[in-house]
Amino acid sequence: MHVVNEDIDALAADYVLGTSSAAERRAVEARLAHDAALRDAVQAWEARLLPLASLAPPVEPSPALWQRIDQSLAATSDAKPVQRPAPRPNWWNNLTLWRGMTGAGFATAAVLASVLALRIAAPPPSPEFMVVLVEPQGKAPGYVIQTNAARQLSLVPLGTATVPSQKSLQFWTKADQWRGPVSLGLVKPGQTLRVPLNQLPPLEANQLFELTLEPENGSPIDRPTGPIQFIGRAVKVL
Repeated sequence: MHVVNEDIDALAADYVLGTSSAAERRAVEARLAHDAALRDAVQAWEARLLPLASLAPPVEPSPALWQRIDQSLAATSDAKPVQRPAPRPNWWNNLTLWRGMTGAGFATAAVLASVLALRIAAPPPSPEFMVVLVEPQGKAPGYVIQTNAARQLSLVPLGTATVPSQKSLQFWTKADQWRGPVSLGLVKPGQTLRVPLNQLPPLEANQLFELTLEPENGSPIDRPTGPIQFIGRAVKVL
């Protein structure tokens, strides 16, 4: 039985973004086969995040990775071994494939996560973490964050944010054990911001990142003072 006022869109967003718990993810996967509304919401979020695939050139998975994927699928289902794509494939940008993979369960999600890590990575260097920053209310994605072994963070816009006159976007981060947030600088709408992380502790899973609306020269104190425009948490991909 479904909760009466359940937010299907938020549930689908957490599932696609990877921010739901393992138990919540299993519950969503169990519903996808028979819940058309949830299935449509998941497909809509997959289509909305598809532009992330254009952030890096294609990287074909190694034979060793395909072998591990085959072994994982064999251990969890009777599915046939995954067919390796031809060189320089175009399947990554095929929305139909994404939709077909949606209801295939945890094993397929693991395959997608592995390929996503390779798809974003263009070694050297390879990303260690990824964050999708979304609007706190509508959950529309606005930025994606990538980090790499060279201890550099890139904040990549997915569009052009509108900033009121005499205001600015300020970039913040905070890990669970930190005393308070740390500013990573001001963000120019539509431009990629690259930040060296030499002065910060190593990044960690679930680390908070956000963009807030501040005065033109930034927050006058060492913490955010304005409303949150985009927010997300770090997920380790490699």
